[in-house]
Amino acid sequence: QVQLVESGGGLVQAGGSLRLSCVASGRTFSSYAVGWFRQAPGKEREFVAAISRSGGSTPYATSVKGRFTISRDNAKNTVYLQMNSLKPEDTGIYYCAASTVVLTTHVGYYYWGQGTQVTVSS
Repeated sequence: QVQLVESGGGLVQAGGSLRLSCVASGRTFSSYAVGWFRQAPGKEREFVAAISRSGGSTPYATSVKGRFTISRDNAKNTVYLQMNSLKPEDTGIYYCAASTVVLTTHVGYYYWGQGTQVTVSS
């Protein structure tokens, strides 16, 4: 069982930055790949980025490539999402999720956090 808690969301102007954190409970966090997803009002949940157990594989959605960076610190049971050059279309609730393998779809992620709101004003 893994419990995930996201933090770091907030209100930021376009062009600004935020760093999201996903802290996991449990001693086996390093056994899981972690993904970040987001959901805007009235839209489906979409993939943002993911990171493998070792950190060696980090796929990104095309819309965030070059602006967002995912990383992890297994000693701290934490995965980060550094978001730079934010745009209004990045607005949404951001969720982290854990799976046994790196996936770019929400199907297959077993554990989910409660989400953190990111709002980017124009």
